[in-house]
Amino acid sequence: MDKKIESKKEKPAQIAKLILSLLKEKADPEQARMNQRFFKEPVKNYGLRAEVIRSLGKEIYERIKRQWKIEEVISLGDILISNPYVEAKILVALLLQKFSRNLPKSLFFKIENWLSSDYLNNWAAVDTLCPDVVGSLLLRYPELKASIIKWPKSSNRWLRRAGAVSFIRMARKGKMLDDVYKISLLLFKDDEDIVQKANGWLLKEAGKSDSRRLRDFLLEHGPNIPRTTLRYAIEKFSADERKEILAQTRKLH
Repeated sequence: MDKKIESKKEKPAQIAKLILSLLKEKADPEQARMNQRFFKEPVKNYGLRAEVIRSLGKEIYERIKRQWKIEEVISLGDILISNPYVEAKILVALLLQKFSRNLPKSLFFKIENWLSSDYLNNWAAVDTLCPDVVGSLLLRYPELKASIIKWPKSSNRWLRRAGAVSFIRMARKGKMLDDVYKISLLLFKDDEDIVQKANGWLLKEAGKSDSRRLRDFLLEHGPNIPRTTLRYAIEKFSADERKEILAQTRKLH
């Protein structure tokens, strides 16, 4: 890290100021323009590559891990999450991941508010925070799934995307599959490409633990599945299986 690490305990506001200072120092305007290609909507970014952001996250974690409890990490999140730059939001998610064993249930409702308030207004921020952080909360507090099941009805597309990607960790492990398929079904009516892709990703992960169930689900609901979702969902099937599923569901359209 470019700044000297001090031994005394630092407050969230101090670390937030340090993070923003480091992000500005490492800014790469040319890379920022290149990064914009990965987003359909305008996204403010400093132009940091993913590996640079993760390295910075690790260094910040080393700085605070012996000083802070999870409450202070959440306070840091409250300061940085509204920052318009995507790297600041991603660093919040990365630091919360590091403290995932100690996440309080109340954090879920704070994250829900961050999403509803459009602080997580791009796929990179949502996908860094939700699979691991919200996923960890779901594993620890399964009753929270009742709240996430409501997200597909939100007018906020990022909350709807979060509804899918928050179950990625469970789907990958073959857990909560009834809920995974329930939320996927609710998202079939979504006409946002960014949500359709997330839903396909979720189904693909679910298929890793039970490919037969995924195949049966896709064939059953073929007429209602957006083609984008379907193509993502079948990526792990063999070429022949993909061709067959596409053919059978196409006949139903």
